[in-house]
Amino acid sequence: MAVSEQRADVRPVGIDELLERVRLDLERVTPEEARDTAAAGGLLVDIRYAALRERDGLIPGALVVERNELEWRLDPQGSHRAPEAVSHDLRVVVICNEGYASSLAAVSLRQLGLRHATDLIGGFQAWKAAGLPVAGQAPG
Repeated sequence: MAVSEQRADVRPVGIDELLERVRLDLERVTPEEARDTAAAGGLLVDIRYAALRERDGLIPGALVVERNELEWRLDPQGSHRAPEAVSHDLRVVVICNEGYASSLAAVSLRQLGLRHATDLIGGFQAWKAAGLPVAGQAPG
């Protein structure tokens, strides 16, 4: 049976339902828990696009990886991995702007074997609202 035939009977899923499903397997973290994860040796990964980083600033110490490069840069077995991607046991907190795209990205990393990958509830905006450190913020 061809792949297209196999998928013909699959019910389409809207993004809201998909997001709800993927989050069932994530232990999402608060900004304070993300900070503590980084302090304990985990990796914060900022997947926001450049314009948002330039406008709002950066989380000090976070690894910046554009979303379209995430899997290649975080795969510990990959030829294009970031130096920080040392193990499948690494605790990774993916951060997008508001905590939506990061959930999907964290699940993708889990599929690569990064079993401790998760995301930040509310994204960068929640980090900032919690009063946690932000570097390079544009004047406002």
